[in-house]
Amino acid sequence: MLVLNRKPGESIMIDDRIEIKVLEIADGKIKIGIEAPKDVTVLRKEVFEEIKSENAQAASISLDSFAKLKKNR
Repeated sequence: MLVLNRKPGESIMIDDRIEIKVLEIADGKIKIGIEAPKDVTVLRKEVFEEIKSENAQAASISLDSFAKLKKNR
């Protein structure tokens, strides 16, 4: 892990396409801005983990479950 110190107004560049800028530091919180191309998905980690969990759960449905659903139509 790379650890950097930044002050408000300073940025970090990832590749040449993503800029992370420290906007404000107040009351123990840091406000950051992220500029990235539209084809780059930017999510909070907790949202990313929830999506990942839901996708894993959906992928674990057995083929028998699909057969039952089809049979009940």
